[in-house]
Amino acid sequence: MTHSFYDCGMEMRELPSVDALAMDLTAETDLPWPLVLAVVRRTIDEARAAIQTSTDPGDLRENTRQQLADISAARPTTVINATGVLLHTNLGRAPVAASTATVAAEIAGSASNVELDIRTGKRSKRHDYLRALLPVVTTAEAGFAVNNNAGALLLALASVAGNGGRIAVSRGELIEIGGSFRLPSLMKASGAELVEVGTTNRTRLSDYEAVADDVDGILKVHPSNYRIDGFQEDASYKDLSKLAKARGVPFIADIGSGLMDETAPWLGESETGWLRSEPGVKQTVAAGANLVLFSGDKLLGGPQAGIVVGTSDDVERAMKHPIARAVRLDGQAIASLASTLEMYADARVLEIPFWRMASASVDEIRERSARVIATLGEAVSLVDAESVPGAGSVPGKSIPTIAIRIQGNADTIWESLANCAMPVIATRREGAVYLDLRSVNPHDDGKVAAAVASAIS
Repeated sequence: MTHSFYDCGMEMRELPSVDALAMDLTAETDLPWPLVLAVVRRTIDEARAAIQTSTDPGDLRENTRQQLADISAARPTTVINATGVLLHTNLGRAPVAASTATVAAEIAGSASNVELDIRTGKRSKRHDYLRALLPVVTTAEAGFAVNNNAGALLLALASVAGNGGRIAVSRGELIEIGGSFRLPSLMKASGAELVEVGTTNRTRLSDYEAVADDVDGILKVHPSNYRIDGFQEDASYKDLSKLAKARGVPFIADIGSGLMDETAPWLGESETGWLRSEPGVKQTVAAGANLVLFSGDKLLGGPQAGIVVGTSDDVERAMKHPIARAVRLDGQAIASLASTLEMYADARVLEIPFWRMASASVDEIRERSARVIATLGEAVSLVDAESVPGAGSVPGKSIPTIAIRIQGNADTIWESLANCAMPVIATRREGAVYLDLRSVNPHDDGKVAAAVASAIS
C-alpha cells in the first residue's frame, strides 16, 4: 500500500520537502514567499514530531493551508462596518475624514517637518503644532499627545507620583477594559501607589477628604465601558478640583471618550440625549483639573492617540518625564490628529465621520436602506433598530436607526458578506443577519447592495 505525501498515515520518509509543499500551495495564497516557507517548515516539523511520538499528524497539506489562511485573515485590510457600532474597536474605532487620511498618507509617504523648523533648518519639537492647537480647541493652558490614552494615564501618574507617591481613586473606578487592561496594574507600572476610597457604587467627597492629606494626587476615571444604576453617588470634577487645590496636590481627570464639548453645538437640532452624562473636555478643564486625559479615536473622531491637556506646569512636567519618549506619536499620527483638531477649530466637526454618522436622521438611514434593498426580494426587509456609539463610549446609550434584516441561515449569510472582495461586516442575532447603514460611508452603499445580493442568491 502506498501513501501520498499528505495522507494521515504517512511515515517519516514520506514527509515532503519544504519547497515541494510550499510550491504546491503558492496558488492558494499571495503571502510573501519567505512567510509561506516559514509556515510550511513549522507544519512539517510538527508532523515529524507527531510521527516520532506515534501520534497522528493529521492532514499535513490541510494543516498548512489552515495556518496560511489564519495568517491571511489577520493581514490588515479595509472592511465595511455595517454593524451599527459607530466606534467598533475590532474594526479600528473612529474612521478619520478623507481629507485627514490624505494628509496622513502624504506624511507617511514622504519626508516631513516632524522635528524640523523649515524656516531655519534647526531642530524643532514634534509637539509644537499640537501645543499651539490644543489650547485653542480645548481651552486648556497647554497640551500634547501620546500614542493612546493608557499611555497618557501612565505618563500622567508617573509624572505626578511615579516614585512611590500615593494616588487616591474611587473603588468604583478601578476599571478593567478590553484586552484585560486593569487600572490598578497600570498604576503599579507607573510607580504610583493606589489608595482606594469609597465603595463600588458610592464614593463621596468626604471619602477623598479623609485621605487628602496623605496622598500626592487625586485621580478620577470615567468608567467608559459601564454604568452603575440605582444607589450611586460620586464626587464631581469641580469638587475634587477644589479639594486638590486646597490640599496642594494635582487632580488628574481621565475622561476617556474625548467628547470635546458636552453641549455638542455642532449637532444643531439633532438629538443629543444619548450624550447625557458624558463628560466634556472643555467642561472638565473649566472645572479646574490639573491634567485632563482623553482618547483621540473615540468621540473626538480622530486617530488613535492619548491627549493630555491642563495647566502649563503640569503638562510641562509630564512632557519632560522619560516615559514621554516611549509613548510619543510619530509624524503621521501627529498630522492626522492635527487635521482632526483643525475641524473643531474651524467649526467643521460634521466633516468628521463619527459625527456625520451619529447626526444622520432616521429618515436618511431609511432612504439609503430602501435603495440598497430595492431589488433584493422578500428575504430582505427594513426594521427599527438601535445604533450604539461603541468603543466603551457612552455605555448604555443608543441612537435610533433602521436596519436591513436578512432572513436565512445567519452564519452562512454573515460569512458570505464577510468574504466579499470588500468585506461587509454585519451582526447576527435572533436567527437573522442585520446591517445598519448608519455606520457605513454612503459611498459604500452600492457595495453593500452588491454583497447582499450575492449572499442571498
